[in-house]
Amino acid sequence: MSEALTTIQNAIYKNLSWVYILLVSFFLIFLLILAFSKIGNIRLGAENSSPQYSFFSWIAMLFAAGMGIGLMYFGVSEPMSHYVNPALPDMVNPAKEAQLATFFHWGFHAWAIFAIMGLILAYFSFRYKLPLSIRSGLYPLLKERINGPIGDIVDVFALISTFFGIATSLGFGVVQLNAGLVHLGILSKSSFPFQSFIIIIVSSIAVTSAVAGVKKGVKRLSELNLILAILLLLFVLFLGPTTFLLGAFSEGIGYYVNQFADLTFNTFAFEQNGRGWFTNWTVMFWAWWISWAPFVGLFIASISRGRTIREYIFGVLLVPSLFIFLWMTVFGNGAIFLDTHSAHGALSALAGNPDILLFTFFEQFPLATPLCVLAVLMIAVFFITSADSGILVMNSIATGNRPNSPKWQTILWGILLALISIILLRAGGLRSLQTMTLIMALPFGLIMFVLCFCLLQALRTDQLYHGTKIPYGSRNWDGTRWKERLDQILSFSQKRDISNFIKEKVHPAFIELQAELAKKGVNASIIEGNRGGLSIELFIHYDRIWNFRYGVSAEAQRISAYIIDENNTPDIKNARQYIPVTYYSDGRTGNDIQYLGKDEIIADVLREYERYLSIMADEDKAMMFVDKKEYKK
Repeated sequence: MSEALTTIQNAIYKNLSWVYILLVSFFLIFLLILAFSKIGNIRLGAENSSPQYSFFSWIAMLFAAGMGIGLMYFGVSEPMSHYVNPALPDMVNPAKEAQLATFFHWGFHAWAIFAIMGLILAYFSFRYKLPLSIRSGLYPLLKERINGPIGDIVDVFALISTFFGIATSLGFGVVQLNAGLVHLGILSKSSFPFQSFIIIIVSSIAVTSAVAGVKKGVKRLSELNLILAILLLLFVLFLGPTTFLLGAFSEGIGYYVNQFADLTFNTFAFEQNGRGWFTNWTVMFWAWWISWAPFVGLFIASISRGRTIREYIFGVLLVPSLFIFLWMTVFGNGAIFLDTHSAHGALSALAGNPDILLFTFFEQFPLATPLCVLAVLMIAVFFITSADSGILVMNSIATGNRPNSPKWQTILWGILLALISIILLRAGGLRSLQTMTLIMALPFGLIMFVLCFCLLQALRTDQLYHGTKIPYGSRNWDGTRWKERLDQILSFSQKRDISNFIKEKVHPAFIELQAELAKKGVNASIIEGNRGGLSIELFIHYDRIWNFRYGVSAEAQRISAYIIDENNTPDIKNARQYIPVTYYSDGRTGNDIQYLGKDEIIADVLREYERYLSIMADEDKAMMFVDKKEYKK
């Protein structure tokens, strides 16, 4: 199975690596467009809702559930690996390029994958009142069919992806934790019984935390982990080459920003000798982050109620990325600096053994043992936070996001997670499972692409809904003839109704106004059917400026299927209705005047005519309405 899956993965990476690059680039650009547009003001929840967690707690949980354990595993090993084996052999400054590649793999692009998934889930759950599940993101496309087989398939796919992703991470991570305990002398050697014992302990604490819920267990552990991470970071920063590290961080940020566009779209099409590095690192990371998107996205969504889309996007993209940049600089560049100045190549020699590399790095510092103890503690807590948040997400998917699912079900997921991890660790199947997870990332990435367009359609509907104003005819209504108005509200007009409206209200109003204008020396005409259908307009001709037009035409509108299927609504026999809408000489969007009486229509025409004449009288505005065709003659 391992050989077969590896063959499939290599074929995908070789022939479809560009798909991963375009997908991740699209996710990042899409998020930035949303953040800088008016859509960014939309809140993930009701308009009057507020965030359920403080900013610190929110960021701590993002950090712990997203990449926390990966930082401990790759913080030293990835920059060192790029330094020893750079993408291109002729690189002038391999240390600087190693930092850039690490920033790229763990920065904005990676968090964009998590952010887009979390945004889709949070929006449809908190704004549309749908379950917090991936199927909800397909609502604009499938409508009620999301509750059918297609929705089940999508959620089962996400459930399996989440379960296998956490299981493989738990299996690989326990190896590093075991290595750290051996390094400290707590355990005598790395062995399967010790590793199984560690998994059981970590899983037991994770289940206890998950049963306690997000507000108690996960939140407190995440805050503890972030505090420990900051302490470890500060220790290494101030015990190591501080001036060099701070300078490298500043220069690294600038270099990353400068190379951002090239990094985003680079596929090494013109540097074939770098293709192996590209697929083994960049494409692998993009596939890995996409495969983790259901898990991390669901967890981020569950803790982000009440934040605006803009706050959510900038928070998820910027804060964890900047912290990770500092982390990778302190640990990665710190290791490279020590390797060349004092370790005499001892660290670079272990570039292929990340399990022990972190602890060997700490041995280069004065307080080596306390640093190793703190690192082991952090790895353990990161394991627990990844596992307990994963258990909560899997339980949420499996129960359809029901609020009061039984606790035994949460416990069951924790037991299954530990059991599968132990079995795979014993059978040697972790690599195969990881490979299968990475293969599944391609179809799920395409599903995420479809979900983005579903989100865009839903956001457009959201803007239209919240931008809808009180009907034009009701804005200054004084409440007279309210029974007649109620009949109009509860009916959906057809063409014959618009014909009667024009005949009984609009035409008499135009006739009366035409007669009064004639007394003032203004010659107005009434034209019917000028728009190729049911229409009427009051027309005043001018020689040098645009003619004045106030017209009314029948505009067709489709009636929503939602209201047609309701019982407590008027009897609707036709899925299409017609409304009388005004139009003007300058092409402005007209108004629905179906609720206006004859005198109100006259008043509306006079408002438009007053506006027209006031513009004509203003030298700065009148040029707009000059009839240019007359000047051409």
